Amino acid sequence: MKFPTTFSLKQIAEIISSEYVGHDDFPVLGMNEIHVVVNGDIVFVDHPKYYDKALQSNASVILINKKVDCPEGKALLISDDPFRDFNKLTTFFQPFVPSSQTIAATAKIGKDTVIQPNTFIGNNVEIGDNCLIHTNVTIYDNCIVGNNVTIHAGSVLGADAFYYKKRPEGFDKLISGGRVVLKDNVDIGALCTIDKGVTGDTTIGFGTKLDNQVHVGHDTVIGKKCLIASQTGIAGCVIIEDEVTIWGQVGTNSGITIGAKAVIMGQTGVTKSVKGGKSYFGTPIEESREKLKQLAYIKKIPEIIKKMDKK
Repeated sequence: MKFPTTFSLKQIAEIISSEYVGHDDFPVLGMNEIHVVVNGDIVFVDHPKYYDKALQSNASVILINKKVDCPEGKALLISDDPFRDFNKLTTFFQPFVPSSQTIAATAKIGKDTVIQPNTFIGNNVEIGDNCLIHTNVTIYDNCIVGNNVTIHAGSVLGADAFYYKKRPEGFDKLISGGRVVLKDNVDIGALCTIDKGVTGDTTIGFGTKLDNQVHVGHDTVIGKKCLIASQTGIAGCVIIEDEVTIWGQVGTNSGITIGAKAVIMGQTGVTKSVKGGKSYFGTPIEESREKLKQLAYIKKIPEIIKKMDKK
C-alpha cells in the first residue's frame, strides 16, 4: 500500500503513539508485508525468529516490539504490539467507507462494459472496456478489472484476507487494505472468491481462466494464460507462474511457487514449491509418473502377501 503523500517518521509515530529510532523527517512512502516490501515501506515484526529477516528486508522502516540496533539507512518504530499498530496504520490510510448505492459514484466503468442487475461495485473500483459482469457479482472497494474480462454470477472480488493472530481472548484479525487486480482477457467462473491483499495486490494475469468455485487467497499472484479448474483452493501468498494448468479439487499451501507450464492433476495437495514444465499428482505432491508407479506397486501388495502366506 502506497500512501497518498510522503509521511515523515515522526508523523507515523504520532499516528500509532510509538517511540521511534531515526530522524524526525525520515521519509515513509507506504507499508507492506515482508514478502513484497520495497524501499520506503514499513514492515512489522513481532517475533524474535523473524527479527533478522525484517531488519535485512527491503523495508525502510521496521515496526518492531523490541529495541534493537537500527541498520544503516533504516528507521525503527518501537511498539509493544506491532500487529495492533500495523492495523492502526491500515485503518488510517485505507479506512472502510460505507456505500450508499449499488454502483459507487467513484467507480469507473469502461466503454461497452455490461453490468447485469443486482451486482455491487464498490468505491474507487475501475473496470475496463468490453467487460461482462453477470448478476450478483460483488466487487469490493479499490479493485481493478482490465479490458475484455468476464465475471460470472455470484463471484466475489476483494473479501478480506484470512489472516489472524491468536490471542488469549481469541483470534485478532489483520485488517486488509489491499486490492484485487484482474488483467485483460481474464474469465472468472461462477461463485469464485478472490481475496484482496493485506496491503498489496492479489493479481490474476492476462488471459487466465478460472472455472466455477475457485478460491484465491490474499496476495497470491497468478501469471498469464493459466487454466484453473473448479473447487481448487489456492492459499495466500502463492506465486503461480505463466501457463500453469491446475485441475479440479487441488489445494495448496501458502507461500509456495508453481513453475511455468506445470500441470497439477486433480485432487493434488501442493505442499511445496514445484518446478515448471512437469506434471504433478498426489499428496504430498510428486511428479505424476512417479506417483502413479507407487500406486501401481501398492495395488500389488495383496498379491505379494498371498504368495508369502503360501510359502
